[in-house]
Amino acid sequence: QVELVESGGGSVQAGGSVSLSCATSVGTFRNYMVGWFRQAPGKDREFVAQIGWNSGVTRAADSVKGRVTISRDSANNTVTLRMVNLKPEDTAVYYCGAMRAGNRWSPSDFRGQGTQVTVSS
Repeated sequence: QVELVESGGGSVQAGGSVSLSCATSVGTFRNYMVGWFRQAPGKDREFVAQIGWNSGVTRAADSVKGRVTISRDSANNTVTLRMVNLKPEDTAVYYCGAMRAGNRWSPSDFRGQGTQVTVSS
């Protein structure tokens, strides 16, 4: 299993942008799917976007499609989620997860503290 360190986030105004980074402090993301999920107060954790580390293939949730870019930096073992045109409903704690490619996401795939994104109108 890889250990995850999330960074970025903060408070932004609607229409603004934010970049979130997920790094592994131990090991590598090779053969993993790395993804971002978010959880708003009183709501379930929901999928945002993911990227296959080996293939670079990405997928994003319909709710954010067209507003997010997920990318990987092989040199630094980092995955970055950039979100633009932020909306108040994007306010949530964002979590990075890593799972073996081909598996299904499970709670044990999330081993970071999460990072808060707050969007004000």
